[in-house]
Amino acid sequence: MAPGSAASTARNAGHETVAGENSGTGSLNSGRSTIDLAEVEKFAAMADSWWDPAGKFRPLHRLNPVRVGYIRDKACAHFGSDPADPQPLAGLSLIDIGCGGGLLSEPMARLGATVTGVDATPRNVEVARLHAEQTGVKLTYLNCAAEDLVAQGKQFDIVLAMEIIEHVADVDAFLAACGKLMKPGGLLFLATMSRTVKSYAMAIVGAEYVMRWLPKGTHDWNRFIRPSEMARGLRHHGLQIAELTGVSYNPLKDSFRLSRDLDVNYMALAKASA
Repeated sequence: MAPGSAASTARNAGHETVAGENSGTGSLNSGRSTIDLAEVEKFAAMADSWWDPAGKFRPLHRLNPVRVGYIRDKACAHFGSDPADPQPLAGLSLIDIGCGGGLLSEPMARLGATVTGVDATPRNVEVARLHAEQTGVKLTYLNCAAEDLVAQGKQFDIVLAMEIIEHVADVDAFLAACGKLMKPGGLLFLATMSRTVKSYAMAIVGAEYVMRWLPKGTHDWNRFIRPSEMARGLRHHGLQIAELTGVSYNPLKDSFRLSRDLDVNYMALAKASA
């Protein structure tokens, strides 16, 4: 996670309720699992900090308005709704893979989407469910992995894989699952970090050692994915990138904005290949 990327891991099936019930962890299908147990343990240790805007996930709280606005605007343009409407995503189903404590799931539900948040870390799901109960936001949380929902034949209009791909055990299997979870004509949003010298300086040295925004070892620079690698992986599964946008941090304003700089944080909008 650069000065503002998320932190979670891929997930697997369970029960559907407003705040859900525990379904256990582990991949329920016999294929390749995307779950990295070391990553699950890493983020379980930080789970209680998800909703603390000054805590370990402070960068995500600062980044969230940019992510929410981007997803809303692109989804509205694609599905023909008005982004100025209070609930412009009404009638659309959405899955948030690697939902963590629900920082992105809840805003998507408030925008009207029927949201399913999935995470492989049981404690993350507990925190997310509790917060949803406290705030009255209606959505479903499952302690499971993306490939398990694929095995159940689930599909969604919008698939979110935000700041998660750099934490999964099998990138190719994860991209395959994301593609299969998309309904025909659906959208896939991905966010991650590019493997560059600049990202090492900012996401590892800056965020973990200098600013101490994140615990040391939160990210492995070798797992960062360049946009060209992302595009190649998506093409392998019949998907193509429709748009790439960078997300840049302004230390003077302590804020994030969309930019053309893809060297650190970036978001990709993908669709099925024509």
